[in-house]
Amino acid sequence: MKRWLVLAVIVGVMALLPLAAGNYALRLATIAAMYVVLGQSWNFIGGLAGYPSFATAAFFGLGAYTSAVLQTKGVPLLLAWSAAGAMALAFACLLGGAILHLRGHYFAIASLVVAEVLREIVTAAGDLTGGGMGLNLPVPKSTVTAQAQLFYFAMLALAALTAAAAIVVDGSKLGFGLRCIQQNEDAASILGVNAYAYKTAAFGLSAVFVGSAGAIYASWIHYIEPPDVFDILLSVKPLVMVLLGGIGTLLGPALGAVILLAFEELVWRNFLKLHAAVLGLVIVGLVLFMPNGILPLIRGWWARRETGQ
Repeated sequence: MKRWLVLAVIVGVMALLPLAAGNYALRLATIAAMYVVLGQSWNFIGGLAGYPSFATAAFFGLGAYTSAVLQTKGVPLLLAWSAAGAMALAFACLLGGAILHLRGHYFAIASLVVAEVLREIVTAAGDLTGGGMGLNLPVPKSTVTAQAQLFYFAMLALAALTAAAAIVVDGSKLGFGLRCIQQNEDAASILGVNAYAYKTAAFGLSAVFVGSAGAIYASWIHYIEPPDVFDILLSVKPLVMVLLGGIGTLLGPALGAVILLAFEELVWRNFLKLHAAVLGLVIVGLVLFMPNGILPLIRGWWARRETGQ
């Protein structure tokens, strides 16, 4: 109940943001909510199951283009977003059958190339997707402020839904099974854990919310192209967020998402050309000096404070 209460309070406070913030603040908050979705989704397969997936960009781009194509054919906004999530989920389940038997860096490499394959397919299917020229989406007939609020609330609701799914999974048999797989997959299988089914479920959860986020993002910016929505950084950033906040934790991905966004704003404003290099240095620093993230450090400090040590 404490977790649900914390989630409700955070979402309630964030829902009041449009009353006091301008369009720029709403833009940052929308990106933050999207980052929470990406980070929390990656945590299902990477944090709980221990499978280092780099397929996030593939799911994001697939959801963006699914929704965009449907909207250009006249499909209503909410239905197109829902179809995008369903498409990403179905694709993840099919893809999981092909690569989830791999482990470690073999799985990471296999998942990494998926986004590039989809990118080439989308680029080649110019009659349907616009190819390399990109695709324009219908613009809602409302004011700029109303549009900013619409997409902020949509992304916030999706972030809340992703966090709610994380809470449910964390306290369920699925979450326990995924942690067993992370510790020792062979031993988990011997004890009766259906490793393939559990990994497929985690992989599907890592895709469905990301696909919906890609759909909302496409509608938000009104124009997409393959290099944008299949960007490799969309696969790297969720990993950084989870490493920043705390891998395998509930609050860690959200905390890492906020920290990464603040870091990006600082770097882009002052070191635009060095952004990718600085991001790489951050990853190396996290792996070497803070492998468990910030949240475990905070918990350890609080525990020592409570015991007076």
